[in-house]
Amino acid sequence: MKNMKKYDAIIIGGGHAGVESIFALAKNNKNVALVTLNKNMLASMPCNPSIGGPAKGIITKEIDSLGGIQGIFSDRAMIQIKMLNDSKGPAVRALRAQIDKKMYSELILEEVEKNPNITLIEATAEEIISENNKIKGIKLNDGSFLKSDIIILTTGTYMDSYVLMGNNKESSGPDNQKTTQGLSKSLKLMGFKLQRLKTGTPPRVKTSSIDFSKVEKEEIELKDFRFSSKTKNTLNEQISCYITYTNENTHKIVDEHLNESSMYSGAINGIGPRYCPSIEDKIVRFRDKKRHQIFYEPETREGNIIYVNGLSTSMPVYVQKKMLETLPGMKNAEVTKWGYAIEYDAIDSLELKPSLESKRIDGLFFAGQVNGTSGYEEAAAQGLIAGINANKKIENKEPIILTRDQAYLGVLIDDLVTKGTREPYRMLTSRAEYRLLLRNDNADFRLIKDGFEAGLISKKEKDEVLRKYKSIEQEIKRIKKTYAKKDSLISTKYGIKNGPSLFKVITRPEIDYRDVTGHKFAEEVYIHSKLEGYIKKQKTQAEKMKRQEKFKLPEKLNYDNVQNLATEARMKLQKIKPLTIGQASRISGVNPSDIQMIMFYIEYKMKK
Repeated sequence: MKNMKKYDAIIIGGGHAGVESIFALAKNNKNVALVTLNKNMLASMPCNPSIGGPAKGIITKEIDSLGGIQGIFSDRAMIQIKMLNDSKGPAVRALRAQIDKKMYSELILEEVEKNPNITLIEATAEEIISENNKIKGIKLNDGSFLKSDIIILTTGTYMDSYVLMGNNKESSGPDNQKTTQGLSKSLKLMGFKLQRLKTGTPPRVKTSSIDFSKVEKEEIELKDFRFSSKTKNTLNEQISCYITYTNENTHKIVDEHLNESSMYSGAINGIGPRYCPSIEDKIVRFRDKKRHQIFYEPETREGNIIYVNGLSTSMPVYVQKKMLETLPGMKNAEVTKWGYAIEYDAIDSLELKPSLESKRIDGLFFAGQVNGTSGYEEAAAQGLIAGINANKKIENKEPIILTRDQAYLGVLIDDLVTKGTREPYRMLTSRAEYRLLLRNDNADFRLIKDGFEAGLISKKEKDEVLRKYKSIEQEIKRIKKTYAKKDSLISTKYGIKNGPSLFKVITRPEIDYRDVTGHKFAEEVYIHSKLEGYIKKQKTQAEKMKRQEKFKLPEKLNYDNVQNLATEARMKLQKIKPLTIGQASRISGVNPSDIQMIMFYIEYKMKK
């Protein structure tokens, strides 16, 4: 074979997962190859041009705290940023930024091309080569062979993918890019069971053709928000989005042409995302709703193209045109790209270890939508963890496994490898049982030590974060011991009597915390003080979980030998092979009585 060059690792796919993986390995001085179909589409945004959102914004903050790159490039390419749920509790607050999608990809390509540890290869990966269940390399479409003992597969929606509009079905990736059938065949030959999933996207419209006087302009106050602690990027102005709604005429057109939708005509075999449905799905599933929210979102700083967020569809073009004309301001809309559905291959994520390495093939890691997830943030998170643990494997070190009480990343990966998914998985705040611990404001503290351990965070960065939280802790101790004096400014302003401690004063809803403490991190002091009792309770609950996580299960445990297990539990335990009692207890169909039987078997039967 041609080109027998050996790499420390090969990443297949240049999306959000792939670029996180490649930078994680390159920063650890590994010689890595990134194989992608089109270098100008690195970390592209074929769907909505934004990063963040409920739970997702916290994931991006976690990526940054571990030493990943999504937050850095989001800050550099953002055209609008806001804090969601700012009026609600700290546990549900999260950043969301509109991104100049063109600039985002250009900035990342620039960084990749100047990195001496990264070899960028524009090609199609046709086959994964393994021997005796161990990775050996990949074969490209030109017949060349790249050698490596480590491969990270981050193919997104490009494996055997089809784009659908009405009855029209074409073999294609997103944005008219190539697709690959070879990798699906290769994985099937290795014994992987693939599943068909589906996602979609709405039309894009020329900004100049929209009458914005018919829709509501979203006015956002300019604040100093950013995802990354490593950037100083701030916006001089917020580029506005616009808000409107579907109406009775929109719904009527969808109903009249429902049988022409790829989704409802039977043309699509894949399962779509429950939490980001097409407009057809919304209208069918939510008959009681007379309207659905639509956002007109600019795709770049220049704002020439508008992404019609909320109108994802697989209708034929002529029906999409009718639908658009019913929306306010869209009577004369000029469409640059029509909406479509895309169907693609994904693996069963139960095939993976918590490190994101395959259980089946040594040295083969998976990350991103190929694992059954949706969203740029979920993909980037997995890519980072896969890159970190691929590096650990190269160095013969233990992988970094994040827990459910430590990060949304931990929740995401644990859900994938323990519960699996049969539809595109989207991170939601409600998926995290310890969400008071997993806040937007404390991602750095939760993960900085792991980022340092991963080789992606410097000692200086780590020490700076630890000093910050030491300072916060000291200020909380101070206000607990300091009392509001009768004639003090704060007592006079708020009518406080009986001299309570400042700690009690700061938690009152009518009090502006900045009147209580002038600390550099006053908001963090306030959040910690306000939530102290709740945080202690969740930490106690998390400690119980951690005790179960410390109970390791033997790698070669044969569950057929464990008596009195429920049939469903036995089958799932044999398939998933949990690493700990804690993980076993979270498997759907495994009951407390099954856990007792396993523990009894290990304690008494296996030791004989």
